[in-house]
Amino acid sequence: MEFFTSAVAELQRWLAVSAAYSWILQVFVIVLLTLVANYFVRKLFDRLASSSVKTSVHFDNMIVATARKPVRFFIWIFGMLLAADVVKEVSNEAVFDIIEPIREVSFIVLFAWFGVRFIHQGEEAVQRPGVLDNPMDATTASALGKLMRLSVIITTALVVLQALGFSVSGVLAFGGIGGIAVGFAAKDLLANFFGGLMIYLDQPFKVGDWVRSPDQEIEGTVENIGWRLTRIRTFDKRPLYVPNATFATISLENPSRMLRRRIKETIGIRYDDALKVEQIVAEVKQMLIDHEAIDNEYTMIVNVDAFAASSINFFIYTFTKTTDWIEFHAIKQDVMVKVIEIVARNKAEFAFPTQTLHIKHEPEG
Repeated sequence: MEFFTSAVAELQRWLAVSAAYSWILQVFVIVLLTLVANYFVRKLFDRLASSSVKTSVHFDNMIVATARKPVRFFIWIFGMLLAADVVKEVSNEAVFDIIEPIREVSFIVLFAWFGVRFIHQGEEAVQRPGVLDNPMDATTASALGKLMRLSVIITTALVVLQALGFSVSGVLAFGGIGGIAVGFAAKDLLANFFGGLMIYLDQPFKVGDWVRSPDQEIEGTVENIGWRLTRIRTFDKRPLYVPNATFATISLENPSRMLRRRIKETIGIRYDDALKVEQIVAEVKQMLIDHEAIDNEYTMIVNVDAFAASSINFFIYTFTKTTDWIEFHAIKQDVMVKVIEIVARNKAEFAFPTQTLHIKHEPEG
């Protein structure tokens, strides 16, 4: 009888201990289920990504690529906060009082993260052929993407402040007063910001354009247009960072948007071949008219220009159909070689600076 009584007492004690520490088992189960759920969600997104690639709809690709990380983080945060709720039941520590604010803020931030990622995916998608009837250029897409992301971030910050118990109206009022002080303190920063905004609106250049300034030593290919700086890659492959406010005070050329490239050359013929100049000029002009790379719709001039000190000069003024820099020089070389052939065919020679000395002989004796 005593043995039975002691056994029952031991069982009751063990059950009491088990009940006291059952929260450990609950936390373990929650963490385990979180790991399992995260694993299956990752496999699910892998399968969805494979399926979305096979469809002609671009929207599903964007959703899958955007939601993958936020959903997995949501599962982790949800599981950890649920485990923290279990621990809170057996603990009176004040630190567990922040579980609910963390839950609200984390879900708001995850939703905002999803929005920012979705905007980034859309920014890349609208530039690809086939998504829109008229693909958007990189500069416009980047500007719209930055404005939308900035809107999401500002809205998220205000919602988070509201969730944490701060008065949004008070924050906005403080921002209005503080904005004046910030405006004076950061006028250069604001000038660059509005300079970048004007670039996006006026679009004097876009990413990929070749630009140069006759006012400053700025020349190269535009790589990135930021809110404060524009990065230009010079032709010797060095990065050049130009504050956006600079473009409001300088003249800027954009050779990438030229309609045609010009050939303008002056050629000198010897005075000894003066009677052949007219024939040479006529043949050179006909050669340009027949040349397949020369645009005859633009101004074409081949005329005698001047009687120089050592030559009779005629000049060539015409435009190529291409604007490509390398192709232009190949065409220009071909034109100049043909000019050499025309001069040689007429048995004339190019002039070079010469001097004739007349020596006076005095009679002897």
